[in-house]
Amino acid sequence: MQAELEAQFQEFVRAQWSRLVRTAYLLTGDAHHAEDLTQTALAKAYRSWRRIARSDSPEAYVRRMLVSCNSDRFRKRRVAEALTAAPPETPERDEAVGQVEERGSLLAGLALLPAKQRAVVVLRYWEDLSEAEVAEVLGCSPGTVKSQASKGLAKLRTYPGLAREGRAVSGRGGTK
Repeated sequence: MQAELEAQFQEFVRAQWSRLVRTAYLLTGDAHHAEDLTQTALAKAYRSWRRIARSDSPEAYVRRMLVSCNSDRFRKRRVAEALTAAPPETPERDEAVGQVEERGSLLAGLALLPAKQRAVVVLRYWEDLSEAEVAEVLGCSPGTVKSQASKGLAKLRTYPGLAREGRAVSGRGGTK
């Protein structure tokens, strides 16, 4: 039985690793912190895998653990974030560069949001979860999700790199 649970967990990690790290990156703004955060959440999930595997949605359960671990990071250590909008390497100037710069502006704008608003925006618009699913992950009401998403998007719309040239932050993880 233990070997079977371990095999299930390993398969879960293989299938979900990239998505969890991406979500963690959007929450933290740092690739190294994202991997550490994902490892921490998965270590906790491993200890409770028997119970998690029986849940309706192990992915949602572990995603909630990821968000909780990120919140714990701030509560316990009072970590100050140092997010940058510029990627470490700049490709040749073309359309892709504009998209990279826009994405960098969006990530920098996310860094300015309070942790709860950032979590709501990331889960709702990048992970494409419904309001009810986000509420379940964050342990709040759908109304709170709506208000936090609205406030978060409003703040992002005022961020200089996103508000230029009549562009507005959309509800689909990007700008339009």
